[in-house]
Amino acid sequence: MRTSRLDRQLRIEGWNQPALEKAKVGVVGDDDLLASLYVMSASALGINHVVVLAPVLNPILVEIARKLNLRFTLTHVEGFYTHPVMAELFKGCNIIVDLSHYGLANKLLLETGFQKNIPIIRGFCYQNHDAQGFRVFSYLRGREWQELEQIISACHLPNGHFDDGVLDTIITGIVLEETKNLLMGQDVSDDLISYTRKQLNTPNDQPKILVVGSGALGIFVGLGLAYSKFQNITFMDPDVIEVTNLNRQVLFYDAIGSNKAEILSERLNSLFNMDNKAQIAYFDKATDITSYDAVFDCVDNFESRLALSEKCKEQGKILISGGTSADAGQIVIFDPMKNGATPAELLGLYDIVEKRNPETYQRERAACLYRPDPSVIMTNQITAGFMVDSYRMLLDGQKPGNIFYDSTNNTRF
Repeated sequence: MRTSRLDRQLRIEGWNQPALEKAKVGVVGDDDLLASLYVMSASALGINHVVVLAPVLNPILVEIARKLNLRFTLTHVEGFYTHPVMAELFKGCNIIVDLSHYGLANKLLLETGFQKNIPIIRGFCYQNHDAQGFRVFSYLRGREWQELEQIISACHLPNGHFDDGVLDTIITGIVLEETKNLLMGQDVSDDLISYTRKQLNTPNDQPKILVVGSGALGIFVGLGLAYSKFQNITFMDPDVIEVTNLNRQVLFYDAIGSNKAEILSERLNSLFNMDNKAQIAYFDKATDITSYDAVFDCVDNFESRLALSEKCKEQGKILISGGTSADAGQIVIFDPMKNGATPAELLGLYDIVEKRNPETYQRERAACLYRPDPSVIMTNQITAGFMVDSYRMLLDGQKPGNIFYDSTNNTRF
């Protein structure tokens, strides 16, 4: 079961799963969502031993972490990191992840990293005047970065702070990528990884949203929309859940053999008191989207993506298109008010689809069994988070750009 669940990431060249499973990771969190998301995602990736110091963890995300990975062990100490003696909690840890929002913890952890030669991965979202965003930085002894103050919180002690579930999802993916790289002896970013946009205003209306594809990308888009208080969502997917999905499709831990769209809508309805719907169907040229205000493209094949582009252009619908690989992702936005290129036009999908054998189309889309490409949780979290944030920006009158994420690039995107 373990090997089957992790199959898609075990296919990645140079992947070292034992390095993740044997590691012990320390986490310092706050009274918000970020540490809980990291715990769930680390468990899905196959990190088995996590120690968390935080005043609270989300019990639902912790339960998911335990159901995804039966070898997962969590030690949770309730409290804040406020004294050097607390470093003893993380004795034996290979890495400490600092997801806190107060300067005292940030400084104490950097000192611990320096004194004990332990990598410190710092990740947090922030609000500064009319700007919101996040920062991630990996500190190693010897990397005495001259702008270290950029990752120290302005508030010295635990206090109220800005938090955002969508930005938290992106941060979790980037921090987990850095965690994986450090544990496997791979390079981490030398730069400060950062993202900033204008502060968002909460929309008053409830647009009707269609999410096409209910795999890993669809799950994290669904979670992001739920964290953003959107309530009127339909999920479309014909596929059933397989064990190889479970290294990244975190809400399907006990639903192998069930339809993805149905389980995703049911889980989000239960967790967030929503009224989502499911359609067990392929998206094709005959699909009716007249009742929807926006469409999220979370599919895994070019034929469906082409049909989505053409349909949204024809009917003047917002289209947020996302695609991922094991180490990269892209977000392409079609805003009918701008009359720009569709994702299919921008990505050259017409030429690609012409060269494919149409007889294999349905078979390739039937299940991941026929598409054994490497896949991990991190790129799906990051891409989905940016997809939802781009949509929120559009609704707020801002002008989001297309985003291309590359985990091998220092600045990432």
